[in-house]
Amino acid sequence: MAITRSTSDGKPTIVLVHGAFAESASWNGVIHALIADGFPVLAVANPLRGVAHDSDYLRSVLAGIEGDIVCVGHSYGGFVTSNAATGNPRVKALVFAGAFAPEEGESAAELSSMFEGGSLEESLEAVQLPDGSPDLYIRQDTYWHQFAADSAEQDAAVMAVTQRPIAGAALNEPSATPAWRSLPSWFVFGSADRNIPVAVHRFMADRAGSRRTVELEGGSHTVAIPEASVLVDLIREAATATHG
Repeated sequence: MAITRSTSDGKPTIVLVHGAFAESASWNGVIHALIADGFPVLAVANPLRGVAHDSDYLRSVLAGIEGDIVCVGHSYGGFVTSNAATGNPRVKALVFAGAFAPEEGESAAELSSMFEGGSLEESLEAVQLPDGSPDLYIRQDTYWHQFAADSAEQDAAVMAVTQRPIAGAALNEPSATPAWRSLPSWFVFGSADRNIPVAVHRFMADRAGSRRTVELEGGSHTVAIPEASVLVDLIREAATATHG
C-alpha cells in the first residue's frame, strides 16, 4: 500500500526531512501551505542515527510513495535526502533549506568548518548512551541565539524543549554519492546561520548548480519556520519545473 498517492493533476509528493535539533513539527508552516495548494505531503521522522542508517530509512519511505517526489531537507536532513534520492527515478528535484549538500566523502563536521562563522560546537551538550557513545543536543539556554534567532523567543524555547538529538558519530560520517549530481536543486538559507556558515551555503549551492538560490538577510538556521512562505515558493517552483 502506498504511503501517499498522486493527486488527479499529478502533483508530486513533497517529502520533508528535518535535521538535528529539530523534529517534524518544525515544518508545520510549510505543511499548511502545501496542503492548501493540493500537494501530497509527508514529514519524515528522521532517525538521526547516522548518514547511511538514516538514508536507508528514507530510501525505504520513498519506495512506499506513489508518483513523483520532491525531497526537501533541512540542515543534516540535506545529507539524508542527498543520499537517499540517488538512483531513485521518481525523485525529480531536491530543495535544500538551510541544509547540507555534501559531496561524496564529506561529513557535516568537515563542511561546517570549511569557512569561519559557525559556533555550534560550543553550544552542544552530550548525553552518554549505554554503549558509551554520545547523543548531542543544543543547550536550551543557547538554543534561541544559536539555532532560531529570527524566531520569537517563546517559539524558540518550545523548539529547544522538543528538539531531537543526533548521534555524535553522525556528524563525522561521510556522504555517499549525492543525488544533486544528477537532479536539479534549489537552495534557501539565512545570512546569519550559526550552525552552517553562510559561506558554506553559498559554496554548496554554487557547486550543485542551484536552479535558484535565495539568501535571506539576517536569517537563522531555521529558515523554514519564520520564512516558511519563501521555502514554499521554492518548492512550488521545483515541483512545476520538474512536473511530467
